[in-house]
Amino acid sequence: MSDYKRIVVKVGTSTLTHPSGKLNLLRIERLAMVLSDLANQGRDIVLVTSGAIGVGMGKLGFEERPTDIALKQALAAVGQGMLMQIYEKMFSEFGRVVAQILITKEDIFFEDRNKNAMNTFNELLRHGIIPIVNENDTIATDEIKIGDNDVLSAYVAKLLNADLLIILSDIDGLYDKDPIFKDAKLISRVTNIDEKVKGISKGSNTNLGTGGMRTKINAAQITMESGIAMVIANGNRPDNIYDILEGKDIGTLFKPE
Repeated sequence: MSDYKRIVVKVGTSTLTHPSGKLNLLRIERLAMVLSDLANQGRDIVLVTSGAIGVGMGKLGFEERPTDIALKQALAAVGQGMLMQIYEKMFSEFGRVVAQILITKEDIFFEDRNKNAMNTFNELLRHGIIPIVNENDTIATDEIKIGDNDVLSAYVAKLLNADLLIILSDIDGLYDKDPIFKDAKLISRVTNIDEKVKGISKGSNTNLGTGGMRTKINAAQITMESGIAMVIANGNRPDNIYDILEGKDIGTLFKPE
């Protein structure tokens, strides 16, 4: 993996925020440093970020994630601006320019918009700019209802013909059973998404984020069918990205045979 040039990194809400919903600034700064350093090595880096709704909740004092779609859109509108402001500040400390790209399903599945999106990404990367991607939650109701940034990051990796997708979350990887059990074992490598693997994954929701292992398995299926490797790793330590690229046994690697 040390030779991989184009890398997509997805970071979840639980990694970006404290349990209160407030941003974990120390972790975001460390993530920005690691990604900037990788870009300095000549790699193409794309960051897919969750957290807009969660940050909006923290800003406006919501303790529980609402179910009303219009309210979710409003929270996303508040949180997205705050999130980008922090990212721009953090990345600028390390000499990196970032750009915001908000994507809907049409940008992925409609040919003309797909091509336009790909051209924009490539031009940004050509100039050494790090694209920061999120779903356009403020207007795309379907994305809020059924969309998930794990799956979105897989489609972005496929769109860009990336070498690797790294999903950073609050878990160490895929276990053979629910990790609440003491005898649960981490699966270090998966080469095929079969019914057994699908059976392990169960959807789960947190107060701030959405999805769970089920959506990560869906993402892995998309990347593997496209010949792209994917790793699920714990985002509490952004330096795990270095270890992954050095080939160390970190998290769960999904790689086509």
